[in-house]
Amino acid sequence: MSKSLGIGILGCGNISAAYMRLSPLFRGIEVRACADLNEAAAKARAEEFGLRAETVDGLLAADDIDIIVNLTVPNAHFTVSKAVLEAGKHVYSEKPFVLSVDQGQELARIAEPRGLRIGSAPDTFMGASHQLARALIDGDAVGKVTSGTCFVQSPGMEMWHPNPDFFFQPGGGPILDLGPYYISNLVQLLGPVKRVAAMSSMGSPERTITSQPRNGEKIKVETPTTIHAVLQFHSGAQITYCASWDVWQHGHSNMELYGRKGTLHVPDPNFFGGEVRMTEQNVFVNILREWDHPFAKANDRGHANYRTAGLADMAQAILENRPHRCSLEFALHVVEVMTAILASGERGAFIDMQTTCDRPQALDPQAARGLLA
Repeated sequence: MSKSLGIGILGCGNISAAYMRLSPLFRGIEVRACADLNEAAAKARAEEFGLRAETVDGLLAADDIDIIVNLTVPNAHFTVSKAVLEAGKHVYSEKPFVLSVDQGQELARIAEPRGLRIGSAPDTFMGASHQLARALIDGDAVGKVTSGTCFVQSPGMEMWHPNPDFFFQPGGGPILDLGPYYISNLVQLLGPVKRVAAMSSMGSPERTITSQPRNGEKIKVETPTTIHAVLQFHSGAQITYCASWDVWQHGHSNMELYGRKGTLHVPDPNFFGGEVRMTEQNVFVNILREWDHPFAKANDRGHANYRTAGLADMAQAILENRPHRCSLEFALHVVEVMTAILASGERGAFIDMQTTCDRPQALDPQAARGLLA
């Protein structure tokens, strides 16, 4: 396959640099232009990465752009993705894909008759560690997974992000911001979720920014910052999931899955790499084997970082007329799980899922190499 699809980046904030920096690693995509409501930000990114700066309307109309990557703030994801589809272009969104099932279904109704694809981050579940965990589960190494735990807890985002306001507004919070990594990985490992229950709270009604340039400024908290949830999967597995920005320190593992034959320790799904550990019953075993997965290699500041793998997979899937892994159905199910967790925290009741999805196709080492330039 020699053809590449033209990529436009819409939203030139913090995360845009990663897409621009890492996209040359992959076949089938070529980032050509960028745009932002702040035209100065677009011009700065364009100069930094040798791209063409466009207005938002100009990017939507550009003939050499096939897919637009939506990197706007979460509250704008639906509106922007809708505009991209109505302009006749495929769209790949940063997480969370949308903020409700209704929004996702409306985008699907726009895309389908136009023959357009919708994709969404995160793509970290395509990383070497998480695909090794997938291979171990699929190979029955730990037996049927019956339960597990997930923990993602920290003091918050206001200590490092220059403009952390949106993290504490509806559409933010640790569930919608960090939940996509954890729940996407759980769904690709265990399949779709059947129902959820949760309790939620706010640790504080306001936060004080300690990052620059707004050090000392106070911002209002408008969404839960601590959530304890239980997810029941159609497979029968029951997973405890705790997400908080009110915790200074803890000793919990990121993800543990308990099978009938043993335990699987899975690294942080916010990242592509990390150590996978496994026990047979209660004894740790050496699971190092021939698993020469290219996404295990440190390639970005000492870490394995293959962001845009999901975008590249979608582009190649368009060219090859096959399903893509970071699909609308997969992302929409993850959105429903997250929003149901928040709703359960408000109502104090179990909530049954109305959507479902297939597990994304596994990305073994050979398939991963096929994505790379």
